[in-house]
Amino acid sequence: MNQAEILDTALQEATRLWGIAEGWLLSPAAWSQFALLLIAYLVALYTSRKMHPLLGRLLTPPEGQDSYIARARRFVALFLPLLLPLLAYVFTGLGESVTRSLFGSGAVIAFGKRVFLFLAVRILVREVISDPVMQVLGRYVLVPVAALYALGLLDPAMAYLDATVVPLGNLSFSVLFAIRFVVVAGAIFWLGRWSNDQSSQFIKKQEEMRPAMRELIAKTIEIAIFGVAFLLVMNIMGISLTSLAVLTGVIGVGLGFGLQKIASNFISGVILLLEGQATVGDYVELDGGEAGTIIKMTARATILETYDGRWIVVPNEDFITTRVVNYSDSGSANRYEAPFSVSYDTDINKVPAIIEAAVAKHPGVLTTPFPPDCELRGFGDSGVDFAVEFWVEGIDDGKNKFMSDVLFLIWNALKAEGITIPYPHRVVELKTPLPEQTA
Repeated sequence: MNQAEILDTALQEATRLWGIAEGWLLSPAAWSQFALLLIAYLVALYTSRKMHPLLGRLLTPPEGQDSYIARARRFVALFLPLLLPLLAYVFTGLGESVTRSLFGSGAVIAFGKRVFLFLAVRILVREVISDPVMQVLGRYVLVPVAALYALGLLDPAMAYLDATVVPLGNLSFSVLFAIRFVVVAGAIFWLGRWSNDQSSQFIKKQEEMRPAMRELIAKTIEIAIFGVAFLLVMNIMGISLTSLAVLTGVIGVGLGFGLQKIASNFISGVILLLEGQATVGDYVELDGGEAGTIIKMTARATILETYDGRWIVVPNEDFITTRVVNYSDSGSANRYEAPFSVSYDTDINKVPAIIEAAVAKHPGVLTTPFPPDCELRGFGDSGVDFAVEFWVEGIDDGKNKFMSDVLFLIWNALKAEGITIPYPHRVVELKTPLPEQTA
């Protein structure tokens, strides 16, 4: 269809709409329908103002409740802005049945009903939907469709879009098919993502399961949900999966050569989750020097958070092919030692008992697998060298200041017993006597 034909069609449609509008303005039945529209809107406005506070109280759970019923109530409460246009739509529908029984026609009030439906769709997109993907679909697909439906132009527009064919090599499809595909795929994958989020939250609350098993089950459910979503989209749109066999075969060969690392990282991630040797919350150190707490495990990589808040993205393959030190696997304890020295004037036989008793007072120091153990390490240049070994649950990081606390305990215990901590002394010998000073 060229530009002249499009312009001619638009003029014909404008003339038709003007004829309809002129007939409405000169018809007593039309004026009665306008009056019924106004009455229906006023009744809906009055009813919504009375019902809105009551529904708001019924649908708003007490603060702090997070049960499934409370979530359902909050979800339904999101649709309260649609109360007015939907009530107007219902009352207008009742008025339409009255006018059709009295006058045999109800075109005006039917148009008003479609307008109220358009307003409901517009409010839904602007005030209710918060997901970015669904907002885009609503703004650029749902609202235009509702506007065309309100004007009575939906069927001609769909026929035009269906007749517009887009060639793509040996394939061709209509614009209407492409729009339907985008809408259906977007809605189904949004529903899949929502279902995946809900299932992940439920699984993460199962404290009796190992963290690695929870992550593995969550990833398996995610793959299953989006796999089913893909099959649903193909089935709803009438696309035969056998027609995609050649294309998927070519893509599979390309993936085999070009995405070997991604496949390797994915398989390594599954192995990590199955074995459970490293999971979320563990502090690990890799052979390459990367160290941090695991905060997230994805299909491709594991994310570590360092003490200073930086994130390190480590490919899952590195956890399989290199040496990994896990400082907190399965909640195991860790051993630290704090070195110190005492003066040579000290009775060193008393030092171990004093230090062991002082370190044992720390609430984080464990008695199993071993209690604090103070050992003589050597005789230094300035003092006698000791070290106390102690076991703690966790690692000595920013929030667990085990080493600092233990050193404070050592200092205070030695001071309380009158034991001095030496510092380096130097003796300087002068080969030449100092010159005498004259007065």
